[in-house]
Amino acid sequence: MNKRSPSEAAMERGVHRLLNMTFRFGGSVLLVLLLAACSSDDEYADITAFMESVKAQPVGSIAPLPEFESYQAFSYSAANRRSPFEPPIIVVQKSEEQKRNVGIKPPPDHVKQYLEKYNLSALSMVGTLEQDGSSWALVEDGDQGVHRVQVGDYLGSSWGRVEGINDSRIDITEIVSDGSGGWLRRPRTIELQGLSD
Repeated sequence: MNKRSPSEAAMERGVHRLLNMTFRFGGSVLLVLLLAACSSDDEYADITAFMESVKAQPVGSIAPLPEFESYQAFSYSAANRRSPFEPPIIVVQKSEEQKRNVGIKPPPDHVKQYLEKYNLSALSMVGTLEQDGSSWALVEDGDQGVHRVQVGDYLGSSWGRVEGINDSRIDITEIVSDGSGGWLRRPRTIELQGLSD
């Protein structure tokens, strides 16, 4: 029998241990890899099946890009029309009387007289006066003042022109709006105070 020296025996035991550890480590690694391979097949099986079904479908075609249309500049042609934010203008047909009154309008170069600042309803006739062949009417204003008025004078707020004077009244013609942009003449009278009461 060959006798081994203690150092050889220790070396042999070290080699056995090293081989034993290598086999154990290698077996553990192999077991982990096998388990990972088995579990990965089961975990992603549905995804793998879906990918395979998509790959099996026929390949579609992509529609071509639409043809590019060149820019056309917009030219605004409604500048001479009514703005949509303004109300429409209503054109009222004129009556026969309004047609007859064409050309009637307030005097353009008229200088306002004192009694034109009062309405006719505020004025009253209080008497007449004759002097040097001229007739005058005495008119009381709304502020208790008395004024002389003769034919051709204006009074009232609507261009009321005195057309005639007699002992009991003053005949006046006013120029008033007809409601559709025109004017018409309106006869009015101021009677002597005491006769109309």
